[in-house]
Amino acid sequence: MNIPSFRHSLTPMRSTQRLSITLPNEMADAVKAKVAGGEYASVSEVICEGLRVLFVRDQAIEEWLRTEVAVTYDELKADPSKALTTSQVRANARHRRSRLLTST
Repeated sequence: MNIPSFRHSLTPMRSTQRLSITLPNEMADAVKAKVAGGEYASVSEVICEGLRVLFVRDQAIEEWLRTEVAVTYDELKADPSKALTTSQVRANARHRRSRLLTST
């Protein structure tokens, strides 16, 4: 007879994990400064916030790839005549750059 184990359901699960990380000195100093300045209560909070921002950025990039890049790729694949040549892209970039430089 096989009796199921309830051991795992009785043991509270941790919602956090302890990690050890290595940061370049400049980043470590910046993290410590955030805590020392009172912006965050702990080093962990600084790292968690940085990861949240990273996840939001990654999600935004994924959305952009899905909604704009993939759509444009599909349009160009369906009608290659819409594509610009390298010369056209460079000319367009030069024109935009000159407009930006003259407007400031």
